[in-house]
Amino acid sequence: MSCLDEAGDKRVHWEDEVITMKVRFELNGKKVEAETTPYTSLLDMLREELDTKSVKKGCESGECGACTVLVDGLPMTSCIILAPQAEGRHITTIEGLEHNPLMIDLRQSFIENGAIQCGFCTPGMLISSYALLRDNPHPTPEDVKIGIEGNICRCTGFTKIIEAVLDAAERIAPE
Repeated sequence: MSCLDEAGDKRVHWEDEVITMKVRFELNGKKVEAETTPYTSLLDMLREELDTKSVKKGCESGECGACTVLVDGLPMTSCIILAPQAEGRHITTIEGLEHNPLMIDLRQSFIENGAIQCGFCTPGMLISSYALLRDNPHPTPEDVKIGIEGNICRCTGFTKIIEAVLDAAERIAPE
């Protein structure tokens, strides 16, 4: 059984009382459509429906940053965003930045500075660092701390990560 939503433009389906809906948005530069429930998180929709595995499932409460993605260019934790809220948005994950020169320099800097240990926090940390350097190519160590404050790393501490971001800043915008 199905009906139109309150606005009359999206078809909402329910079978055995499980309501599903189509969500249309741009993922890494490509238009996508996913069928999901209204209470599914963006994180779960990305991982389970769209096979985007770089987005890690950690705390599920927006505290660890492992699931950070760019939503309309801003870093956000996808575990506390409902999938339907992605409607019409531009979502970017690590996969979407694979060939981006800034992301290439960031990844290389993380590797060379030993900022990657187990790797669980790395995608979210890279997304947050990318957004910081995109908007502020000459950050101070304090700027970097603020830029990555929503991300937790239990392996490296943050010294090597901060050094890696500052090194990447030098690579992309030497003074």
